[in-house]
Amino acid sequence: MTDATLVINAGSSSIKFAAYTAGATTERKLRGSIDGLGTEPHFAASDAAGKPFTENPLADATPALTHEQALERLFAWIDAQCKNLRIVAAGHRVVHGADQFKAPVLVNTAILSQLDKLVPLARLHQPHNLAAIRALARLRPGLPQVACFDTAFHRTQPALARMYALPQELSASGIKRYGFHGLSYQYIADVLPDHLGKQADGRVIVAHLGAGASLCAMLARASMATTMGFSVLDGLMMGTRSGSLDPGVVFYLMRERGMSADAVEDLLYLRSGLLGVSGVSSDMRVLLASGDPRARVAVELFAYRAAREIGSLAAALGGLDALIFTGGIGEHAAPVRELICKHCAWLGVVLDPAANARHATCITMTGTRTTAWVIPTDEEIVIARHTGRLMAAST
Repeated sequence: MTDATLVINAGSSSIKFAAYTAGATTERKLRGSIDGLGTEPHFAASDAAGKPFTENPLADATPALTHEQALERLFAWIDAQCKNLRIVAAGHRVVHGADQFKAPVLVNTAILSQLDKLVPLARLHQPHNLAAIRALARLRPGLPQVACFDTAFHRTQPALARMYALPQELSASGIKRYGFHGLSYQYIADVLPDHLGKQADGRVIVAHLGAGASLCAMLARASMATTMGFSVLDGLMMGTRSGSLDPGVVFYLMRERGMSADAVEDLLYLRSGLLGVSGVSSDMRVLLASGDPRARVAVELFAYRAAREIGSLAAALGGLDALIFTGGIGEHAAPVRELICKHCAWLGVVLDPAANARHATCITMTGTRTTAWVIPTDEEIVIARHTGRLMAAST
């Protein structure tokens, strides 16, 4: 029997999961997802070799299947399909840790109470993260659970990089730049030496590009600045999120268009970005394949906005040695990488079109002053390692 850590990333209608061996080595044993909760539940999972499992624990599930019921079925499925695995701990992605949580923590009632108070800072994510923890506590009351925070990686940023130009009492109350996607950035920071050698500790910008998108400026593999700020709405254009926006637009929509705060929130989080600009889709794959001129404009705007922010972060670093692409779009959308790199030619990025087209690890020409790389991220293994270390320290 092998002890294992179950990694859970719970969203509004989905649960992503993976199981890793617990102990000195962290080896993935399975990975999967439950999507369509509340509409049409769908289950998919594969083993360590990538071979799909055929058994579907949701075959008879109704659209009313809840997150807790889905987790219950998941555990029963693991017990049946992976009889040699014993789940000894669960690690959760929790979007917001604010200033209270600088590192992963073992969850208890007091910790959950503190995390509840952070819900207003991440209304679209935090409630679902915490609901999964509570559901699992009811299903497996003795199972240790660890919260791993997307905000924690950015705690190394200088104080100036975290400030807004607001009255000090507001800043002191918690209105500041927190940054997100930290678990992804932690993974990239950990593996940078394997790819860049000594350059890994130089001036590096990581572009986590997906449905949610952000950039992180690193020096010595620590976060110095990032494009997301107080919320996950800030910074880059995303799948359905607007990214940075003049606050005056919000006032205009509310005063002149009569929109409520909830309606504006819905617009900026769920109906803007690639979807809003294109009117076609929030999926970059669909847009790249589309012949609709609006789709092309959306792709070009996405790349332009990313390149502008890269310039801003290069200024924060005092230059740039390497640009890293990761995330669903960053890893798989060669035309988007090409557009961004062309915008960044002034920074010394000289793209190798052939290498980029075949998704090579290094996609710039030999001898390029500023190199560009494609490095797949793995937030799940970061959570598994954090959980393993914390459990080892608590025994």
